[in-house]
Amino acid sequence: MRGRSRRFAILRSYAARVVAVGCALALVASICLVRMVSLQLMGGATADAAVQGRTLKVTTTAKRGRILDSSGIVLAQSVERYNIIANPMYAAEFEPVECTEKTESYCHQIDGKPVGATGAAAVARLLATVLDMSAARIGAKIVDPNSQYAVIAKDVTPEVKRRIDELNLGGIVYGELTNERVYSGGTLLGPILGAVDADGAGVAGLEQTLDDTLTGTDGYMVYQQGNGGEQIPGTLTDQKDAVDGSDVTLTIDESVDWYVKKALTDGKEKYKATWGIGVVYDLQTGGLLAIEDTDQYEAGSDDVKLNASRAVSEVFEPGSIGKVFTMAGMVQEGLHSLSDKFTVPSTIEQDGQTYKDASTHGAEHWTLAGILKNSSNVGMIMAAENFSDEKRYEYLTKFGVGQATGLDLSGESAGILTSSSDWDLRTRNTVLFGQSYAMNALQITRAIATIANKGVLPQMRIIASTTDADGHTTENKVSGGTRVIDESVAAQMLNAMESVAEGYYSIAKVDGYRVAAKSGTAEVAGSNGSLTSIISDWSAILPADNPRFVVTVAFKDAEGLGGLTAGPVACQIGEFLMQKYNVSPSPERTDAIPVDW
Repeated sequence: MRGRSRRFAILRSYAARVVAVGCALALVASICLVRMVSLQLMGGATADAAVQGRTLKVTTTAKRGRILDSSGIVLAQSVERYNIIANPMYAAEFEPVECTEKTESYCHQIDGKPVGATGAAAVARLLATVLDMSAARIGAKIVDPNSQYAVIAKDVTPEVKRRIDELNLGGIVYGELTNERVYSGGTLLGPILGAVDADGAGVAGLEQTLDDTLTGTDGYMVYQQGNGGEQIPGTLTDQKDAVDGSDVTLTIDESVDWYVKKALTDGKEKYKATWGIGVVYDLQTGGLLAIEDTDQYEAGSDDVKLNASRAVSEVFEPGSIGKVFTMAGMVQEGLHSLSDKFTVPSTIEQDGQTYKDASTHGAEHWTLAGILKNSSNVGMIMAAENFSDEKRYEYLTKFGVGQATGLDLSGESAGILTSSSDWDLRTRNTVLFGQSYAMNALQITRAIATIANKGVLPQMRIIASTTDADGHTTENKVSGGTRVIDESVAAQMLNAMESVAEGYYSIAKVDGYRVAAKSGTAEVAGSNGSLTSIISDWSAILPADNPRFVVTVAFKDAEGLGGLTAGPVACQIGEFLMQKYNVSPSPERTDAIPVDW
């Protein structure tokens, strides 16, 4: 019995150990199974999270369109630049590699010597050897070890970016592609071209008014990045190409504009003027060849964000140039012909108001053409006896007074012209000779171009064409303009203006070419707000026998009236135009309308 009991006890003990081992194995198996499931489920999620953490959707920036002159010279363009980015978290852990034969391809040193620091300080010291920044300034940007993105420098050139790549800081410092707007001409056309803001959007000049045309559409790329922000090969999963903005070609001729700028600058110095303005218009193409002033504002600068071109923003009384507009209206209405005879004193009284000519003279025997040649205010009032206020206003309006040019230039003023119903007894007469209303130089140019254009007020243009990213070019066509006076009337006025110009040939002429012109002088507000300053202007058509160009020049506070200051400068510009465009010399004049009797 005892033997059997002992054997039973042994078996029971053995069974208990087997059960215990089995339970232990089952527990281990269960743990392994749970762990395996966990790895399968959680590990996949962790891997997915890692991939997502490395995956970026990166914007590919579209280039802004270029602005070119009429011959294809690039005036404004966007060039390849890089923003230099650092990862402060990785910078904090940076350990420079000592340069040896084995490590020379990826080591770190400064002027052949060890970096002498670790972490962000070492990174800053290395970057300072390439960037125009101190190590202290760079280090201040990358001191936060919890940050992974810090902008070190903006808009560096590709050359600088390559030199940074050679510092062996991959994974810590890298470059992000961007664009910078650059202008080739400096102060040439500065306010006309304008500027862009920090985000590349136009905020002044043509950059602003043409912003929709010049701005492209950004694209994107989706890929996984390495530690330094670089694309891991083979991980690109989606992309959309950027579409660059359209190029815009202007009617402006850069060489003409340069010459106008120089002539104005020289003229300002010679005649001690406060400022000067110059405009050149090509009747053959309907395009402006030059719009300049003597201000020295560089395109793209803060100055042009605050200052428009004087040619579009500065308005002033045209002075005696305005006699062309009202005299043409009188002839168009059949009140006179240019050969009508007048006896003109130097003063006249009308409605209790006294008017006088610029210089005292006796009773002169002048034709209407002679009144224009001698720029007689009194003669204009005499000739306008039956020219109603409504008609005076109508023709000023028809010649574009008080209206914008339609060029959509930034900062353009429409000028000033009050309704005839608001004129007082003096204003109704002063408008006859270019006073009591105001125009800018572009508007004066367009009004005089009406005479050169056989009586049609032209639709001026500054945009010649646009070319999209696919190379498709669209011409900017303009209408034929609006008829103001008959062709025969325009011919008479052109003839009379040629007689005006002949009176200045001793100081203002273009050798070999006939010129038709009118000068003007007007009082404007000085620095103290009172009428203490003078605008001297001159607008010329040349050649007078076959009109091709209209040139307008104006100076403020020059030492001399319009024909003596603005006239010579306008003719200097005219001489350049005749040579550049190889214009045939003029035949001798044989059809002059008499100016006296």
